[in-house]
Amino acid sequence: MGLFDKLTGTQHPADGVTPASPREVHAALLGLNRPDLPYVIRDGATDDADLVAEWRLAEPTWQTFFVQSQLSRAIRIRMRLNHEDQEVRALEEAWELSRVGNPPRLKISSRYTRGPSRTVSTHWGVRRGDDGSLEAAKTFHFDSSDLVNPLRDTVLKSGWIWRGVVFGKL
Repeated sequence: MGLFDKLTGTQHPADGVTPASPREVHAALLGLNRPDLPYVIRDGATDDADLVAEWRLAEPTWQTFFVQSQLSRAIRIRMRLNHEDQEVRALEEAWELSRVGNPPRLKISSRYTRGPSRTVSTHWGVRRGDDGSLEAAKTFHFDSSDLVNPLRDTVLKSGWIWRGVVFGKL
């Protein structure tokens, strides 16, 4: 792996993994969808991509989760399946978020970045331990890698390259 691959988040499958067909990779990525996850993977035709993975910020059942998370950025990953090179080109995009109104809701700003990044939010509280003493306890944890890692791992297990895109077209 070269320096540029490391900066873009590009990873190659393990040696000896037989590459799956484009249809199988596409189906495997869509197969990651579950209603209990804070992200969705959908068709990307309207976003000039084959697939798009993004947080469920607009869905009412997830709004409370994202407001509580103190999330500062909305992330979207546009993916293009390159059949010839057996790679998924992935462009990670992020927008700054702010909280507006009462009760608070999230608003996406015009501040935009592209390329791999990571957002982690952890909240701690104090509780009584088994022995009665006070101890720190994690009350909430959110990590943007929970979106990226399953996508990348699925692509790699399919024998394809996960190619991070920073510059140029998807």
